[in-house]
Amino acid sequence: MSLSRPKRWIVPPLLTPEADAALAPFPPILRQILFNRGYADPAEARAFLDAQPDFDTDPYQMTGMQAAVERILTALDHREPIAIYGDYDVDGVTATALLVEVLQALGADVRGYIPNRFEEGYGLNKEALDHLQADGVKLVITVDCGIRSPDEAQHAREIGLDLIISDHHHPAEGDLPPALAVINPKQHGDTYPDKDLAGVGIAYKLAEALVMGGGLKMEDGRWAVDGGRPLLENTLDLVALGTVADLAPLVGENRVLVRRGLNQMRQTQRQGLFSLAGVAGLDLKKVNAGNIGFNLGPRLNAAGRLKEALAAFELLTTQDVFRAGELAQVLNLQNTERQRITREMQIKAEEIALAKAEEKHYLLFAADENFNSGVIGLAASRLTEKYYLPAIVASQGPEETRGSCRSIPEFHITDALDLCADLLVRHGGHAAAAGFTVRNGNLPELVERLTSIARKKLDGQNLRPTLTADVEVRLSQLRPELIQVLSRLEPTGYGNREVAFVARDVKVRASRTVGADSKHLKLVVEDERGYSHDAIGFNLGEWQKDMPPRVDLLFTYEVNEYNGRIGYQLNLKDMKATGATE
Repeated sequence: MSLSRPKRWIVPPLLTPEADAALAPFPPILRQILFNRGYADPAEARAFLDAQPDFDTDPYQMTGMQAAVERILTALDHREPIAIYGDYDVDGVTATALLVEVLQALGADVRGYIPNRFEEGYGLNKEALDHLQADGVKLVITVDCGIRSPDEAQHAREIGLDLIISDHHHPAEGDLPPALAVINPKQHGDTYPDKDLAGVGIAYKLAEALVMGGGLKMEDGRWAVDGGRPLLENTLDLVALGTVADLAPLVGENRVLVRRGLNQMRQTQRQGLFSLAGVAGLDLKKVNAGNIGFNLGPRLNAAGRLKEALAAFELLTTQDVFRAGELAQVLNLQNTERQRITREMQIKAEEIALAKAEEKHYLLFAADENFNSGVIGLAASRLTEKYYLPAIVASQGPEETRGSCRSIPEFHITDALDLCADLLVRHGGHAAAAGFTVRNGNLPELVERLTSIARKKLDGQNLRPTLTADVEVRLSQLRPELIQVLSRLEPTGYGNREVAFVARDVKVRASRTVGADSKHLKLVVEDERGYSHDAIGFNLGEWQKDMPPRVDLLFTYEVNEYNGRIGYQLNLKDMKATGATE
């Protein structure tokens, strides 16, 4: 059974004459790109291109920040043991490493704690809090978790642990967890202007408030310790890693922090990053947001998905070059194993989900006792990408089932789970991704109810994945100097898409398949003026069977470095026979 849907292309309208005149200082193609992103004022456009914040970024605007800083400073004064309690994904691991690093620089007795995905599950758990309290910890600071843990927060209070929660996930309806302080710009009444910071971004704001409130001196415009060593700047590589890997939108303050973080990564002295880049085949001097998303992030995530995330945490904090190299190799091997498991799970999940008797699917669901709970989210993502439907892949245990959900813009998956809260042990997430735990006895009713919610929401909609380009061009407009223009849009990714173009009615001068199983497509295409370009289409190899003589292309324009030679090519995202109907 095939549910695959052809993609819909969206090309925004041409910019208005007024905007064209206002943005005259910029090259023509850049004017259109800026207009597409909502910038028609030259000053605002320049601030966007320069990654300058257009709002007050004082961390003390966040609710709970003052109380949190005062408690941490008290712990520093009295040398009270502090634990940073994180999550096992890249966002949580980098946030944990960041606060441990900053607090150690300030002289704290601090340790990182990251729960084991398989033994402890996501977020705060009472047993871990008991362990930390028995070990002498007086203050626990969560990062990237805790906002939906009221019972655990109450338990911390009962056993005498002070708890500060810093998190970026949406709070549940009702009261917040009874912690000493809750730092989350999404909480009701919080006045911080940017609500989209990742967990590591909020950890950075806490660190920023701490050094401001702790009376550290400014040197050359930077907060510094140890005779002038910059403190916060040294952690921006961690902020970039966690923010991009967690798919936080690359606009607002995230864009500012990631731009600065990428610059820091290019000159980092962090041994773990050197080693990780080495096994990934990356040159850190040229690193970009895409490299984090496709090369560095998956390797850091692999530890928490297959075993435990402590290896990733240690990699990011160790100063031992030999240990860093060893850990990077371990993560690289785990990532290879993770890829194999994901492929096998996707095939099995498809079989289970599509075997159901519905004439029309509104939600794909697959559960199996052999599914690795660390990889179910990746398998769900693959299903959503392939079929453009909400997808849930779940790992069944003896008593409970853990599910991971991915969704489409037309269906808010966490809102759907909220409507099923009476059936769930716990749940949480975002519009496009969520997770839950359910007792096995409630699983059939949960699937039935979620399917019914999806049917009511999606029935009658023309569900098709969309690809958005910025402007239609002729191939002759694509010159090497355009690469420099496009670089001003970096970092690109979620929320600030990579610049894409459409070229119509181009001639296919040559075509062939490449790669394993001939999955990819190589073309030479030519416009009406005889101007030609090389093109690569990943996972588009099937087009070779019946290649049209003339095609419309949607693509990005990129540098292609191979064996020391630098060229330029079109990276195809989709293609259609010229004249084909939408």
